[in-house]
Amino acid sequence: MRTVLLDLGPLAHLSGDGPLCGSEMTNYELLTMPAGKGIVVIDGVIESIEESSELMEEYGGVEASTEHVTVVSLGGDAVVPGLVDGHNHLLWAGDRSNEISMKQNGMSYQAIAANGGGIQHTVRQTASASRDALVELGYQRMRAALLNGTTHMETKSGYGLTTERELLLLDVADHLQSINHLPSMELTWLGAHDTPMNLTRPEYVEEVLSQQLPAVLDQGLATAADVFCEPGWFTVEESEDILRSAKSGGLRQRMHIDEFVDGGGGELAAELGVVTADHAHHTSVETRMKMQAAGVNTGFLPGTPYTMGEPWPSFNQAIEDNFCWSVATDFNPNCNILSLPFIGSLLVHRNKVDPLAALVASSRNPSETSPHPDGLVHGRIQVGAAANLNVLNGNQWQSWCNSPGTTPFRATMLNGKLNHH
Repeated sequence: MRTVLLDLGPLAHLSGDGPLCGSEMTNYELLTMPAGKGIVVIDGVIESIEESSELMEEYGGVEASTEHVTVVSLGGDAVVPGLVDGHNHLLWAGDRSNEISMKQNGMSYQAIAANGGGIQHTVRQTASASRDALVELGYQRMRAALLNGTTHMETKSGYGLTTERELLLLDVADHLQSINHLPSMELTWLGAHDTPMNLTRPEYVEEVLSQQLPAVLDQGLATAADVFCEPGWFTVEESEDILRSAKSGGLRQRMHIDEFVDGGGGELAAELGVVTADHAHHTSVETRMKMQAAGVNTGFLPGTPYTMGEPWPSFNQAIEDNFCWSVATDFNPNCNILSLPFIGSLLVHRNKVDPLAALVASSRNPSETSPHPDGLVHGRIQVGAAANLNVLNGNQWQSWCNSPGTTPFRATMLNGKLNHH
């Protein structure tokens, strides 16, 4: 089945190889095109990008659609790539909204956790949820993400903290990724998210290494491993042991680092050459330089300081220093955000980041840290890439991050199928 999109408005295609760093993220000449293009899609892959007038001559207008060719006019609306959520805690149950007042009364994240809130509260709530309930929660969340333009997401376990429950969360995620009208996914094992209440951290690290990781490898669903490397959670040494063991088992490595303080996680990320080191809100410039030299992406999560009432890191400084970086929703019970356009709004409206750089950080760059399950290029619009794209509600592609309260998209193409919102 072939689909022909005619009459595109301005196109932010972001095409090219690899991630973009520094001033490359704002190169309008190379990353955008004026109105007038058309796109041909076949079997979920972009076949060609040409002048709309030429494609109309070849295929005819909308009225020329046949059983084998669907012709669609976008009427001059702008187009951007499918968005890639490179850090998402999709599967959990329960509600921690009561923690808002705790934070307003001066309690830190660490203090809330020490008093039975935080991750441990969600672990207990998730343990009481059935598999069917978790499937339904994940399904509705993925639908909400798709409505906001996300066509791929990296999805973590981490709210199980036992071998059985961690395997269950990965199994649920695998079931969800088999549903073809939902965003594609990469599955990440995050057993080292916190320590269960009935174990000491050394005991749990031993369990993770001797029982949980081997079981995850035997299950064969996760393709990456992650560790919450933060003072009060997992030490640099413990994180290194877990990540090296995961690498020996064939898993790619990701890290949570420096969310609350500079705890040394960035140094380990650079030493190990992990795929991405996320949060990184308090990582020093010197350490960021080491990470950049080691090919480590800095995965900023702007929604977390937004919900925590804390300051943002300097995204524009990262551009000036020529770092490669991305953003993600960090969807979790403490950061209940599934909209990457809202994250883009935080960058643009509150941090004065160029809308093009914000778009690159929400699509092309995270696509390099979370590959498409079919091995296709994604997060950009180019020949041979996955046919994932978003049609704006208007003729300016910059509007992708200009309506934080509602979706800016009137349609999303997912794997070659155009879904009207």
